[in-house]
Amino acid sequence: MSGTDVSSDTTPFFSDDNEGEGPTCNGVGSPQPEEEESASGVSDKRAKLTVAVLCYINLLNYMDRFTVAGVLPDIELFFRIGDGTSGLLQTVFICSYMFLAPLFGYLGDRYNRKLIMCVGIFFWSVVTLASSFIGKDHFWALLLTRGLVGVGEASYSTIAPTIIADLFIKEKRTNMLSIFYFAIPVGSGLGYIVGSKVDDVAGDWHWALRVTPGLGLLAVILLLFVVQEPKRGAIEAHPEHTLHRTSWLADIKALCRNLIFGIITVVTGILGVASGVQASKKLRIKTPRADPLVCAAGLLLAAPFLYLSIVFAQASTAATYVFIFLGETFLSMNWAIVADILLYVVIPTRRSTAEAFQIVLSHLLGDAISPYLIGVVSDSIKKSDSYMWEFRSLQMSLLLCSFVAVGGGAFFLATAIFIEKDRHLAENYMPSGERSHR
Repeated sequence: MSGTDVSSDTTPFFSDDNEGEGPTCNGVGSPQPEEEESASGVSDKRAKLTVAVLCYINLLNYMDRFTVAGVLPDIELFFRIGDGTSGLLQTVFICSYMFLAPLFGYLGDRYNRKLIMCVGIFFWSVVTLASSFIGKDHFWALLLTRGLVGVGEASYSTIAPTIIADLFIKEKRTNMLSIFYFAIPVGSGLGYIVGSKVDDVAGDWHWALRVTPGLGLLAVILLLFVVQEPKRGAIEAHPEHTLHRTSWLADIKALCRNLIFGIITVVTGILGVASGVQASKKLRIKTPRADPLVCAAGLLLAAPFLYLSIVFAQASTAATYVFIFLGETFLSMNWAIVADILLYVVIPTRRSTAEAFQIVLSHLLGDAISPYLIGVVSDSIKKSDSYMWEFRSLQMSLLLCSFVAVGGGAFFLATAIFIEKDRHLAENYMPSGERSHR
């Protein structure tokens, strides 16, 4: 990026022929009437369709990510692996995802974002389909393909929010981002339900991984023909996963447990995101530090309920579901708000790069290593292969998550100290060349 000319953010190749187009002619010489465009170069109707497509793809990404979780017990039986080794599936994926994010952040700030996402999602769909044909002697191949899936997700997650940011501003942007991030809990819950259900129906976990690739190809088509690349920053006036058969009742009970957990994840995600956004809107009237304060409150309130849900996991099923419901609701409060914070403290031409760094740091300090660490802690605590020890070891290792949530809340409280200054600097950014002329 040039430090002296923000308007130099152009797309020298992979350019979008639709970007910045003027009115077309009907062949007779008179211009066709066209819906009025905003400063982004995209009409309001097209902008809303774009958000709908991006929400669909975000939903699909998280469905694919949590499909493995829905069939993980069968994967462990198929490859004869333990908790620690199976945890590597998520670790390899997250590592690939986070380390490639900066690359796609770099590309997303400089070249056509729509085409980058198309290539990434097509690659992700092909690799996910390939992973469904792996034999039991090739667990390494499953690890490899899960790592390659991170390539496609990195190409999308770093870029999609920046497109929304270039289509809407202020309260409307917050609302659109909240809709976009509803796809995380909804997609996660659907992935868990669809994966486990397809596995049960087909009798083979491989089929669970064959659901999302076809939907991914549909996403590519929608991206190509519906999404239009907006002008960067213009709207802000900036210059851019062999069991014995069980009885039917036992099957129903097991499926209901899966369904209940999946439904809780979907519902709490929706409630959490919505309540977080609404709490932030109301608190902004009283303090400009509302966003980090709501995020901190969500994590600090989630921690005790997550802890209690793990402690009561065997003693009381009803109590466990209640605590999970409350914990996940509070935990989901910050998703849309965090995205909004990141976007308003960074100038438009650097937002994809900022999204990339946020992905690297959040995953590096979180889910890149946590599945493996929790699996290792579980294996180290386990004293026998009995069911009880398998349960207890995982139970005790998962308690660590509650304490991490408390730490996250503390960091959000610290963020509240600096948020006003950082937002002011981004909103009043002036290239160094322009400052030297004044």
